[in-house]
Amino acid sequence: MARKVATYAAGTAGVSAAGFLSGWGVLKGEAAIARRVVGQPFDGAPDDNGVYGAAPGDPIELLVLGDSTAKGMGADDASQTVGAIIAAAVAALAGRPVRLTNVAVVGATSPDLGGQLDLALSQVPHPAVTLIMIGANDVTSRLSQTDAVEHLAETVRRLRDAGSPVVVGTCPDLGIIKPVPPPLRQLARRWSRHLAAAQTRTVVEMGGRTVSLGDLLGHEFSDSPTVMFSKDRFHPSSAGYARAASALLPSVLDALGEVSADTGRQPDRLRGEAVRPVASAARRAARDPGTEVTGTEVEGVARNVRGPWAVLLRRHRRPLPPPGEDEHDAEPVDERGRTTGAEPIDGTTTDGPTDVTTTTGESADTGSAPATDAEPTAGS
Repeated sequence: MARKVATYAAGTAGVSAAGFLSGWGVLKGEAAIARRVVGQPFDGAPDDNGVYGAAPGDPIELLVLGDSTAKGMGADDASQTVGAIIAAAVAALAGRPVRLTNVAVVGATSPDLGGQLDLALSQVPHPAVTLIMIGANDVTSRLSQTDAVEHLAETVRRLRDAGSPVVVGTCPDLGIIKPVPPPLRQLARRWSRHLAAAQTRTVVEMGGRTVSLGDLLGHEFSDSPTVMFSKDRFHPSSAGYARAASALLPSVLDALGEVSADTGRQPDRLRGEAVRPVASAARRAARDPGTEVTGTEVEGVARNVRGPWAVLLRRHRRPLPPPGEDEHDAEPVDERGRTTGAEPIDGTTTDGPTDVTTTTGESADTGSAPATDAEPTAGS
């Protein structure tokens, strides 16, 4: 990643060859400092495998794959991981026990998902739902987006073939890590968001759904870094995992067919929600933490010339926009709820009516003009 980041920095700044070499040296030095400051002071992550809930009945099989955040590194004990929090909540809300099988591995990248899935399916051939959290190590290990999303796509395909709904927590925003100094921090944010958008497009294409983790902890970390992040200042603390789980839980419940706070709710334009082509929804979700993207249909049609239709919902009840931005970031609408022609929030333009009714009564953005902001592409 560092070489690509440095090339991008030099190109966008229009610097000379000497300036590029100087910038490259700065980035290498900052990366070395960050590696020293952001340590790995943990011997391992807690083992959260087991059955949660005491209700009668066959347990719901919850499978977790991914990296150290999926494993729960930084949590004080096994009950505080994302998997454990979601398992306990699903057990309480569904009135059935939940068996959690967590095969995530600390330090894992997307190419490791295949091996994790082999192990998982040998234990649980037909998971009721699968949660994947992956991406941070793809960025830090310089893995190309093409390779990352191909391995993720294959994993989602195999899980869908096994009958499991899939929820993916996309790449977190590494730009919130304080020990990473600028300009490396800004470049890490850009690469994280590009990968998150590429993950979303891929997962929705394969029939899964994504939840953007982004900088979900960003503002809390700035205000209370000792609360939301663990002692290595890189992994979330128990409080940080609880916040991430609260954003993922509604999507897991809906994937299971259980009732969540958002079940049956139509997209709310005042919250920046809409039905969009998946590429547009992916870009928006990558910069709006706590946002779910899942496939949908518009008038019985699953895709248009720009790709599959997707519905974008803000799953987290307290969205956290960057300072100075309007919290709702909404498109102006007229008395009928249609956009009034101003530039939509994702940078696209619309040439036709935007109040198209989907098969579930949702309102769809149907503009066909190309996006004005650069489309994140795999391998870019």
